Amino acid sequence: MQAYEVQEPTTDYEGVVQVERDRPEPGPGEALVRLRAASLNYRDLAIASADLAYPGTDLPVIPLSDGAGEVVAVGEGVQRLAEGDRVATPFAPDWIDGPYAPEKGARTTGGNVDGALAEYATFPAESLPLVPDYLSDEEAASLSCAGLTAWRALVEDGDLTADETVLALGTGGVSTFALQFADLHGARTVVTSSSDEKLERARELGADETINYEATPEWGGTVAERVGGVDHVVEVGGPGTLEQSLEAAAPTGHVHLIGVLAGQDGLVHPGPILGKALTVEGVMGVGSRAMFDRMLDAMAAGEVTPVVDSVFAFDEAREAYRYLERGEHQGKVVVSLP
Repeated sequence: MQAYEVQEPTTDYEGVVQVERDRPEPGPGEALVRLRAASLNYRDLAIASADLAYPGTDLPVIPLSDGAGEVVAVGEGVQRLAEGDRVATPFAPDWIDGPYAPEKGARTTGGNVDGALAEYATFPAESLPLVPDYLSDEEAASLSCAGLTAWRALVEDGDLTADETVLALGTGGVSTFALQFADLHGARTVVTSSSDEKLERARELGADETINYEATPEWGGTVAERVGGVDHVVEVGGPGTLEQSLEAAAPTGHVHLIGVLAGQDGLVHPGPILGKALTVEGVMGVGSRAMFDRMLDAMAAGEVTPVVDSVFAFDEAREAYRYLERGEHQGKVVVSLP
């Protein structure tokens, strides 16, 4: 089969190499999936880049946690899946249900076990959620990390309700899903970006308020003035944006720590956390298959369609990495499988 491996972290992603591997076979309790599409996350850049760092990787590894395809074979003892079922890949294949625990998140797809940028892959059958028919392969391949992270933060951990307000930083995968899920629940939404064009698209997707953070660098106070503070911040920037996020949060609000897109260095004063009794919570391990199932049920009921920015051919996978790094995307960057 055709696949890619991250063989070593490099600049310009030259260490992401197309290879030929033997097609895997499903063992007991496993399903073999013929993958049709896979999508990238910032995590995938960190695993493949010499300029970034991501813990817990085991190279060489087939990259990408997010993928979708159909089951072509099952191993001994598998009953919940059958040949022909459309499925999405799991980020944490050992986290089926219940609260997060380190052992459930020890193995991660595309990190220390082979991922979705291959024609075929095997996974524990219990880890694979069934994909609704209305989603294309490219749309279904966008959900495993970014979609489930946003869902878990706002709905599973945050108990989002219609009378609340959500702030999404930027217009990447997680933030765009956060906007869509907040809109699905009837919540008020605020989106930031450095691009007025992207902010216009965010308004088309349901954003109630938009702020260009380059034109308004002290955007935290602006958010507080416009909407009286937000109940949830989907914080993907890290120390570079956290101070403004704390300023934007309403008393007793939630700040969901997800990424470090604005850099890992910086000092943040704890005063707003104490003064406003904020809950600052890290989203670790993305989510369980049970959460994935609930997310897909809600998406199907509301006919929520993931925002796919662009689709690259399999032979253009390295260019997909570079495009994501440039930050030109809005939503998800997908690679089609041959």
